[in-house]
Amino acid sequence: MKKWTKEIEINAPIEQVWKFLDGSVENMQQIMPQVVENKPIKITEEVVGSVYRQKYREGKRTEEYDIETLEYSNATNEKKLKVGFTLAKMFEITAFYELNKINDNKTSFTYTVTNRPLKWFVKLFLLFATDKVVVEFLERVKNVAEAETSR
Repeated sequence: MKKWTKEIEINAPIEQVWKFLDGSVENMQQIMPQVVENKPIKITEEVVGSVYRQKYREGKRTEEYDIETLEYSNATNEKKLKVGFTLAKMFEITAFYELNKINDNKTSFTYTVTNRPLKWFVKLFLLFATDKVVVEFLERVKNVAEAETSR
């Protein structure tokens, strides 16, 4: 299993950053443009255990998978969302988003991803995997949230 954790400071209020992770599909698409659909399949009162069917476009191919909410916390100064899904029956992936309020206009965002291969031959791909995608995602969230703040 591979695991990457990166942190970035965003010059935007915590609620503004949170809405891209815990909001509408339109908000989510601003930071994850490949997501074309995010439909609720099972919604629980406590959020944990909720399942969404997500469609993700990669080039001309569209993948569909169910994302389960594994952890959820929406406090004033600290917000957490952890989701898990299986991609193409090859990888078990978790994404953990942690937001901490630094002050009214600054948020710390920590993103942790784990990737566990489910087939022996895909383990080789992980040997060459880097944190590039994680770093790019953090930068995209920062840029989108800060651009909205400056409007």
